[in-house]
Amino acid sequence: MCSDINSLQLSPELRLGTTVAYAAPAFALAVVGIPVYIYIPKFYTDVVGVNMSILGGLLLGVRIFDAVTDPAIGFVSDRTRTSYGRRRPYIAGGAIALAISIYFLFNPPLTSPDVDTVWFGFWIFALFLFWTVVTIPYESMGPEITFDYDRRTTLFAMRDGALIFGTLVAAVSPATISWVLSISPAAEGERSKFFWTSVFYAPLVVIFCWWCVLSVKERTQHRERGSSVWRGLKDVIRNRPFVILVTSNTVSSLGNNLPAVLILYYVEYVLRSRHADFFLILYFITGIAFLPSWIMVSKRAGKKRTWLASMAVNTGAFFATFFLGPGDEMIYGILVFLSGIGFGATVVIPSAMQADVIDYDELLSGERREGQYIGIWAITRKLAAALGVGIAFAILGTSGYVPNIEQSTEVLLTLRILYTLVPCSCNTLAFVILLAYPISRGLHQEILRAISERRAGVTVADPLRSGHMLDSV
Repeated sequence: MCSDINSLQLSPELRLGTTVAYAAPAFALAVVGIPVYIYIPKFYTDVVGVNMSILGGLLLGVRIFDAVTDPAIGFVSDRTRTSYGRRRPYIAGGAIALAISIYFLFNPPLTSPDVDTVWFGFWIFALFLFWTVVTIPYESMGPEITFDYDRRTTLFAMRDGALIFGTLVAAVSPATISWVLSISPAAEGERSKFFWTSVFYAPLVVIFCWWCVLSVKERTQHRERGSSVWRGLKDVIRNRPFVILVTSNTVSSLGNNLPAVLILYYVEYVLRSRHADFFLILYFITGIAFLPSWIMVSKRAGKKRTWLASMAVNTGAFFATFFLGPGDEMIYGILVFLSGIGFGATVVIPSAMQADVIDYDELLSGERREGQYIGIWAITRKLAAALGVGIAFAILGTSGYVPNIEQSTEVLLTLRILYTLVPCSCNTLAFVILLAYPISRGLHQEILRAISERRAGVTVADPLRSGHMLDSV
């Protein structure tokens, strides 16, 4: 922890340049989202010739690999001590390795399918390894840039807003490149499209990550005890605010990933429309546009109430999509817009709240362990996404779904339930769980004050557990 928490509370307003520099990598790192998860697999199966079953197994393996590397990198970076800080060396070095991995993954050689399968397997694992090496330390920097309750919301709104916008740009990049360069849809043209995508994104990752590294300074750390992995996990479990927060976010993520992967099916088969791309863009842009409003709401109402309100808006409007059918594009567009009003806050506010529960962990443990918490958060988010999508496709398949034909009534009902009712039910449950979250603006101030006093050698009371005293560290 830095030398004095009270000085952090009185720190000057977070500079715009620092905020923008910290947010910049999120925009570039969005390339690991839609292009890698959606476009690259289809490119390797349909153009390069990799067997779909093998490719699916490799992608599953990467998910399992992530479950190990996310917390491992977080644990290691928490305990790293260099003159450049705990996080920045990983971000700087990892960005170069990640850029190389992006380039080679996007540009397979013209050889046999067997060689290309090995090529895909090696570079997809390399990409996700170095993506973890960058993102876990990068996200772990955020909670210590400012300890101010409201400034954190602004900081994470800028970072996660850049991620949302970067995801939108990444989603349209392949089509935009094809249009601008008049690239043929044939196999040679597909290779050219991904070549230019890599030429754009690989340098951008390095430039934006190094901009962050050179502009955002880490705070000086005390030499800490360096508890074991198991001791750290025990401390996480007894951090009640974090358990509530991560449980609520995991349940919400479990449902929210379903509309993202099923929108193409819903729009085509339920609405009988070909405009899914337009609705996705509308949703993302609306979420970004209303983020400043939610920041102002958070400053007045606090983070917990703001997240609850944004979930209510996001879910309340979305529920009505269950009742739509062919020809309801206009109504669906209105509902997408209304639901999108709350979307940005449902992404940003949990990040800001996560930073506050990490402060509470320091009060309990005497250590700064952002990496450990970010690693656990990343695992739950990824596993929730994988579990939700896997179950959804399995259920849709057993209901009788057959591609490129008019679907049966049973399939359409199943699709409506998975697309609308399951996400709304998950968000409702997440809403109820979040009601128990205890940290408010005033309580966060008490936590910071207790950390400072405990560092000074004073025995302090735990603000969240009446009568429980914490010895000095």
